[in-house]
Amino acid sequence: MLKITLRNDEKLVINGAVLRSVGRTELVIENDVALLRGREVMAPEEANTPARRLYFACMMAYLDPEGRDAHRDSILTLLADLMGALEAPEARALCVAFAHHVGLSDYYRALTDCRGLIDYETGVLSALAA
Repeated sequence: MLKITLRNDEKLVINGAVLRSVGRTELVIENDVALLRGREVMAPEEANTPARRLYFACMMAYLDPEGRDAHRDSILTLLADLMGALEAPEARALCVAFAHHVGLSDYYRALTDCRGLIDYETGVLSALAA
């Protein structure tokens, strides 16, 4: 059982269905579902860097069980490319944790690891731009 509180107008995706709260809303989820809050959902056009593309592919694998095999193939390709480009031990450790969770089909936790990769990537890109 999972209890979540949504702010007014906050989005929630449950098994691919997009819901929007009207007023402050409390929900109790009583079974296993693929659930993402609006701030965890990435639009296709936001997947514009290697780590963001990896996040998007993982998000799709989480939300689209029928297409999971194709999304998983994308994840493996994107992860291999990203691992080849990373040298920092902390970034590689995030990739390993991400791969572990994908291997267990725990896509929600893999998304958490990938958010760490996005933060790392953002820092590197900011440093290069300076």
